[in-house]
Amino acid sequence: MATMTIRLPDAKHERLRLLAERQGISLNKLVEEWASMALAQFDIETRFMARAARGNTEPGLALLDKLDQHFNQNATRRRPNRPETD
Repeated sequence: MATMTIRLPDAKHERLRLLAERQGISLNKLVEEWASMALAQFDIETRFMARAARGNTEPGLALLDKLDQHFNQNATRRRPNRPETD
Protein backbone atom coordinates (compact mmCIF):
# COMPACT_ATOMS: atom_id res chain seq x y z
CA MET A 1 0.00 0.00 0.00
CA ALA A 2 1.30 3.45 -0.88
CA THR A 3 1.42 6.52 1.32
CA MET A 4 0.36 9.89 -0.09
CA THR A 5 0.97 13.26 1.54
CA ILE A 6 -1.26 16.19 0.66
CA ARG A 7 -1.11 19.80 1.78
CA LEU A 8 -4.31 21.40 3.05
CA PRO A 9 -5.01 24.55 5.01
CA ASP A 10 -5.44 23.75 8.70
CA ALA A 11 -9.08 24.86 8.70
CA LYS A 12 -9.95 22.58 5.79
CA HIS A 13 -8.14 19.66 7.41
CA GLU A 14 -10.10 20.18 10.63
CA ARG A 15 -13.42 20.32 8.76
CA LEU A 16 -12.59 17.10 6.90
CA ARG A 17 -11.60 15.45 10.18
CA LEU A 18 -14.97 16.44 11.66
CA LEU A 19 -16.79 15.14 8.58
CA ALA A 20 -15.05 11.78 8.87
CA GLU A 21 -15.79 11.66 12.60
CA ARG A 22 -19.46 12.40 11.96
CA GLN A 23 -19.57 9.53 9.45
CA GLY A 24 -17.86 7.24 11.95
CA ILE A 25 -14.79 6.63 9.81
CA SER A 26 -11.17 7.72 9.80
CA LEU A 27 -9.99 10.64 7.71
CA ASN A 28 -7.89 8.16 5.74
CA LYS A 29 -10.99 6.04 4.98
CA LEU A 30 -12.92 9.16 3.91
CA VAL A 31 -10.23 10.07 1.37
CA GLU A 32 -10.00 6.44 0.23
CA GLU A 33 -13.77 6.40 -0.41
CA TRP A 34 -13.53 9.65 -2.38
CA ALA A 35 -10.69 8.18 -4.45
CA SER A 36 -12.80 5.07 -5.16
CA MET A 37 -15.73 7.21 -6.31
CA ALA A 38 -13.48 9.35 -8.54
CA LEU A 39 -11.93 6.25 -10.12
CA ALA A 40 -15.35 4.68 -10.67
CA GLN A 41 -16.51 7.84 -12.44
CA PHE A 42 -13.33 7.83 -14.54
CA ASP A 43 -13.87 4.17 -15.49
CA ILE A 44 -17.47 4.85 -16.46
CA GLU A 45 -16.47 7.80 -18.61
CA THR A 46 -13.73 5.73 -20.26
CA ARG A 47 -16.16 2.90 -21.09
CA PHE A 48 -18.71 5.40 -22.36
CA MET A 49 -16.13 7.10 -24.61
CA ALA A 50 -14.98 3.71 -25.95
CA ARG A 51 -18.55 2.78 -26.84
CA ALA A 52 -19.17 6.19 -28.39
CA ALA A 53 -16.04 5.78 -30.54
CA ARG A 54 -17.48 2.56 -31.96
CA GLY A 55 -20.41 4.61 -33.24
CA ASN A 56 -23.18 2.67 -31.49
CA THR A 57 -25.04 5.08 -29.21
CA GLU A 58 -27.56 2.58 -27.83
CA PRO A 59 -25.21 0.80 -25.36
CA GLY A 60 -23.87 4.16 -24.16
CA LEU A 61 -27.33 5.60 -23.61
CA ALA A 62 -28.39 2.40 -21.85
CA LEU A 63 -25.39 2.75 -19.53
CA LEU A 64 -26.35 6.34 -18.72
CA ASP A 65 -29.94 5.24 -17.99
CA LYS A 66 -28.62 2.53 -15.67
CA LEU A 67 -26.43 5.05 -13.85
CA ASP A 68 -29.34 7.48 -13.48
CA GLN A 69 -31.47 4.75 -11.95
CA HIS A 70 -28.68 3.71 -9.57
CA PHE A 71 -27.91 7.23 -8.36
CA ASN A 72 -31.58 8.19 -8.07
CA GLN A 73 -32.22 5.12 -5.88
CA ASN A 74 -29.20 5.90 -3.67
CA ALA A 75 -30.19 9.56 -3.34
CA THR A 76 -33.67 8.53 -2.23
CA ARG A 77 -32.27 6.18 0.43
CA ARG A 78 -29.92 8.83 1.82
CA ARG A 79 -32.46 11.60 2.22
CA PRO A 80 -33.41 12.10 5.86
CA ASN A 81 -37.07 11.96 6.78
CA ARG A 82 -38.30 15.49 7.22
CA PRO A 83 -41.56 16.35 8.90
CA GLU A 84 -44.13 17.86 6.61
CA THR A 85 -44.84 21.55 7.09
CA ASP A 86 -48.17 23.21 6.54
